[in-house]
Amino acid sequence: MCPIKDVTTITENKKITTLAAKNMLRTHTCGELRICDIGKNVTLTGWVQRKRDKGNIIWIDLRDRFGITQLMFEKNKTDNSILQIVDKIGREYVILAKGTVIERESKNPKLPTGDIEIQVNELVILNESATPPFTIDENTDGGEDLRMKYRYLDLRRQPLKQNIELRHRLARETRKYLDQNGFLEIETPFLIKSTPEGARDFVVPSRLHPGEFYALPQSPQTFKQLLMVAGFDRYFQIVRCFRDEDLRADRQPEFTQIDCEMSFVEQEDVLNMFEGLIKHLFTTEKNIKFDDFPKITYQEAIEKYGTDKPDIRFGMTINNISKIVQGKGFQIFDNSEVILAIVVPQAASYTRKQIDELTEFVKRPQIGMSGLAYIRYSNNEIKSSFDKFYSPDELKQIALFCNAQIGDLVLILSGNRKKTYKAMSELRLEMGNRLGLRSPNVYAPLWVVDFPLLEWDDETQRYYAMHHPFTSPKKEDISLLKTNPAQVRANAYDLVINGIEIGGGSIRIHSRELQQTMFNVLGFTNEETQQQFGFLLHAFEFGTPPHGGIALGFDRICALFGGTESIRDYIAFPKNQAARDMMIDAPSTISIEQLNELHIQINYPS
Repeated sequence: MCPIKDVTTITENKKITTLAAKNMLRTHTCGELRICDIGKNVTLTGWVQRKRDKGNIIWIDLRDRFGITQLMFEKNKTDNSILQIVDKIGREYVILAKGTVIERESKNPKLPTGDIEIQVNELVILNESATPPFTIDENTDGGEDLRMKYRYLDLRRQPLKQNIELRHRLARETRKYLDQNGFLEIETPFLIKSTPEGARDFVVPSRLHPGEFYALPQSPQTFKQLLMVAGFDRYFQIVRCFRDEDLRADRQPEFTQIDCEMSFVEQEDVLNMFEGLIKHLFTTEKNIKFDDFPKITYQEAIEKYGTDKPDIRFGMTINNISKIVQGKGFQIFDNSEVILAIVVPQAASYTRKQIDELTEFVKRPQIGMSGLAYIRYSNNEIKSSFDKFYSPDELKQIALFCNAQIGDLVLILSGNRKKTYKAMSELRLEMGNRLGLRSPNVYAPLWVVDFPLLEWDDETQRYYAMHHPFTSPKKEDISLLKTNPAQVRANAYDLVINGIEIGGGSIRIHSRELQQTMFNVLGFTNEETQQQFGFLLHAFEFGTPPHGGIALGFDRICALFGGTESIRDYIAFPKNQAARDMMIDAPSTISIEQLNELHIQINYPS
């Protein structure tokens, strides 16, 4: 019997690797053989990870998708013709090796195959390799741009291979869960109509229709609603979407979402269904079980955490201390729209240098505060950065209002309401990082609900949909659409895990009249509405069921499960921070002939 530590994992891997070797040049994979296979004659194929010559013995680590197996050649026993081939072999050569499984004298407990090696009696070079531009190993010496240029080599490394395998498993389990709950996987078009709302579209010129353009979908939103009109009841798609927007670690110009829609549902039905999906993924992939996800309103999220995507793995919630600190003659506070505070536990002993570091943090351009105030609540005394305006009793009153304990540090920001809440949110996260309260191995999901339906833009002097123009208002707020649009709440919801927006959705408008009213509030003329969304409004005349759905960021889910922030490592061929594909050098110019066919004239810079 093989000594098996994890029967389930070994059995599953054995099944996969055995299938992978069936009807191929190889009899087994490089991650398959164990101590119980000693004596078997096997054939392995793969890439040369490294070669080690110790005089009388030469070892080659042979790697494939499934793992690494050590090949062994003895200079006094191995046929000389084989040794001549070994001498030619370099890193990343593709080879085929036949031999017998033997027990290793010096075992490697870090490898699943570390108890055995192959005594080779036949060796074939299937293909040579140029010297790779960086080390293809777990800890590579290649910079990001270089690895992006040679992405096909980077993908040979174990960490990226594991990320792609994780992505596959999560996609498989997503399909399994949704299929078991009656969803149909239906594809929607990639060449669609450009719409003015949301992020910028990628546009595609039409050769057959001069001067007209398709757009690549930012989301299949209208098509999935039309599928509900068509009576398909439950739809899903793991779908590629496209947005021409500035990039961050969790954004790509093309990304994947789990796109879903359901008919004859209310908000709770959608939340229960997709909370169930996330629980299923955590159970199957990580063996983690959750109670029901907490639910907070958008307003509560902003007031307690300064953001609509709060990280609730730790406390340190925001306190609005405006009423108790204003009117004391301290002009910085008196002239501020809001004064906010957080309590950092057991940090009253922070040095002046540490406080200065935090001050510089909030002064960074992306945060934009002018300074940071503080109160030290220690055993012997209570001190602050604004002592001359407040007595010790008044300072203690502020600390106790924030539920501070002896030994805590109270950090205070003041200024414009929106800007200060955002800045305090960033400061709270920074303190969470400094205190080690944001472990990637701890997961804290929640739903954020009751978003504002609309947000006002001072520059264009009009309202925009906070989610999209198809989101239904809360029933009790519909009457406010024409009289007080800013007070209307959306029947919308976001799923947030560890401060990351994993997905969002809403109950949709299914009434033609209400949808027309929504377009009117957003400033669309009747002609614009008809031109952009006439097809949808027309469809709503033919018996549209109540419906709602959600779109979950699949790349973000993969990164969350993998314990990293960047989604690029979970996409086989991603773009870099400048939205370029370094490997194929895209985007690129196209020929004058192609442009002429598309009826496009471009004046390239000289």
